[in-house]
Amino acid sequence: MIHSFPPFANSQTEILILGTMPGSASLEKQEYYAHQRNHFWKIIYTLLDNLPISIVFHEKIQTLQAHKIGLWDVLENCERKGSLDIHIINQKENDFETLFKEFPGITKLIFNGKESHKYFLKRFGQIEGITYNVMPSTSPANTMSFENKLKSWSTCFE
Repeated sequence: MIHSFPPFANSQTEILILGTMPGSASLEKQEYYAHQRNHFWKIIYTLLDNLPISIVFHEKIQTLQAHKIGLWDVLENCERKGSLDIHIINQKENDFETLFKEFPGITKLIFNGKESHKYFLKRFGQIEGITYNVMPSTSPANTMSFENKLKSWSTCFE
């Protein structure tokens, strides 16, 4: 059984980016999107005024929070061989009811890949007052070019 991290959100959070479950490299380092070939941080920092990417995880989180962006996963725990979402079994979703009550300013969800969106919709459906955006996965398993991922993700930050 593997477990996701606590949410990185606060009273200022308006946008919540949701993955499915951290991959092996992220679980090992206890940092979101820690795989060196994952495009997540490069995309985010490029879209946030082309800032230089910090190598310190808590500084990355501070940068997101300064832009009213939070980070979490749809799943609280699951069983999975390797890092691919397609191998997930026996999953349990995170407690979004409590999260949305605690942080009512969240009005936009950005799903990092189709699988996170699929698991969220299956359990929670469409929540009134919240916009959903499904973006291409930033994972290295998604062979789409960085430029095309960036172009898609940029539509969420216009």
